[in-house]
Amino acid sequence: MKQYYCNPLNIDYRYQFNKSMQSHGVIEVAREAADPSMIFYKGKYYIFASMTLGVWVSEDMVHWENHKLPENLPLYDYAPDARVIGDYVYFCASKREENCNYYRTKDILNGPYEEIPGTFSFWDPNMFLDDDGRLYFYWGCTNTTPLWGVELDLVSLKPIGEKKGLIYGDVYTKGYERIGEDNNIMPVSGEELEMRFQGFLKSKEIKEDTISPELLPLLKGFLSNAPYIEGAWMDKYQGKYYLQYACNGAQYNVYADGVYVSDNPLGPFVLAKNNPYSYKPGGFLPGAGHGSTMRDWFDNLWHSATMRISVNHQFERRVGIWPAGFDSDGELFCNQRYGDWPLRVEQGKLDPWRNPEWYLLSYNKAMTASSYEEGKEPERAADENVQTWWRADSSQPGQWLQMDLGKEYDVRAVQINFADDKIEIPIPGEIRGTTQARYIEEVDQVTRWILEGSLDGKEYFTLEDKSKVDTNLPHDLAVKDNGIKLRFLKLTILEIPYNQKPCISGLRVFGIGNSEKPAAPEFSAVRVSDIDMDVTIKDNGAVGYNILWGHEPDKLYHNYMIFDTEKRVGALVKGQKYYVRVDAFNESGITEGWTTQVLQ
Repeated sequence: MKQYYCNPLNIDYRYQFNKSMQSHGVIEVAREAADPSMIFYKGKYYIFASMTLGVWVSEDMVHWENHKLPENLPLYDYAPDARVIGDYVYFCASKREENCNYYRTKDILNGPYEEIPGTFSFWDPNMFLDDDGRLYFYWGCTNTTPLWGVELDLVSLKPIGEKKGLIYGDVYTKGYERIGEDNNIMPVSGEELEMRFQGFLKSKEIKEDTISPELLPLLKGFLSNAPYIEGAWMDKYQGKYYLQYACNGAQYNVYADGVYVSDNPLGPFVLAKNNPYSYKPGGFLPGAGHGSTMRDWFDNLWHSATMRISVNHQFERRVGIWPAGFDSDGELFCNQRYGDWPLRVEQGKLDPWRNPEWYLLSYNKAMTASSYEEGKEPERAADENVQTWWRADSSQPGQWLQMDLGKEYDVRAVQINFADDKIEIPIPGEIRGTTQARYIEEVDQVTRWILEGSLDGKEYFTLEDKSKVDTNLPHDLAVKDNGIKLRFLKLTILEIPYNQKPCISGLRVFGIGNSEKPAAPEFSAVRVSDIDMDVTIKDNGAVGYNILWGHEPDKLYHNYMIFDTEKRVGALVKGQKYYVRVDAFNESGITEGWTTQVLQ
């Protein structure tokens, strides 16, 4: 049976009422889930993600449900790690300045969870059981220290021996580790850092000796523009150990996962040739860092990771899943070429490099609405940018948004992406948490709407009716896999959380056009520094372009989807040759270009 999903995962992302130092005491409200640990256990898939109060469960990787976890677990701690070890699932999460406990269970949803006292503090943990029965542990999340590793006793989970530094950041040789949009920011000098630090102390009216020794290097690291090295995850393949890590920052479009390889679980590790192996800087919803890699029971490899919105709060985030694999040379890869378009999932072995079956029909199409606020016009819902949205000028039920595709199309799927604008309501519960004080909404909300289609804009028929659901799904996908002919779509919004004015960041339509596919585009790719290249495309009328690159002509594992004709790619590794191809796409298909070596 064919089934489809479209990133980000369509799940109830719970609202966070954040109170942080950066917000100067103002409560910032946004939905969040991040740092997914995805496992397969007793015939089902589970995702443990930050700040969800629970676990997501699926039998098919398409339909997910959120189940609350027991309150004795550290649900307000970031980056939960989950691993299947024997009959148990082991669980832990992040905390600074306090020993972190471990938990294990044979029943994820119902428990009980046995607590195993921890003996040290850690952040971004990952547990790994080797084939020989020895247990290893990896952690780290700063821009001043490396990722650490240590062996653990299999019963007590106490460290055996001293921890070892395994992965260190280096933005001067690995462009993808740089922070900023499109990896455009380098670290500051020591003198500039001290000036920033003193300015921060003055602006907050605090003294340096009041900052704890544990937090002081983190604060200086934050001000330095150095990248965070974090999010460890270990996999083993054909005797090699693949230590994956996240870098730069979750609030950037270039949040990524890199990978090092070793013959031993505690190294020494060397940088893999294919890096970053998870990197999705373009398209509707970017970011693909801090994740996990797992096999399903058909031996397909999947990578789940964090995607960013980061408008209402820097950690306004979602979760995505992409096909992954190891090539014949043992290179770990992840296919994110059309990583937020509908993807077919079915039982059996799948081709990780399969192209989409349906194409984007909605980019920059004509939009109208029942009302809108200035600066948040209806066309914002068709610009393929998750950081902009239409917002109605009223919270009265029945606000609507309409799209004119311009002509009749064979429509196969519609993704409806609800956004949140500035929400100002009383905090529904008590602020809590260790490092990032917040309240996570516990009350289940609902989102209700009706989607209609029309050929002439006058007579409408129902495509999807969610007027009576009890779910709160902000990235819903309505699939019509046999196709339906229409030109107009109308979304009527009946109810959303907190009775806010409805916002849509993307009314995204996919299907099959009836025109010719675009021609292969002409382009140039020039290396402008050790870690940057400029790609310039001659516009040929395509809807958009996909820049592919890699270290071998047949290993173009990286991509950047754009709707323009110029892009600086700042994710190169110093000293490595690169090859580039530019594909063009429109509403009728994808045309692959030719491959050329990047000019020096």
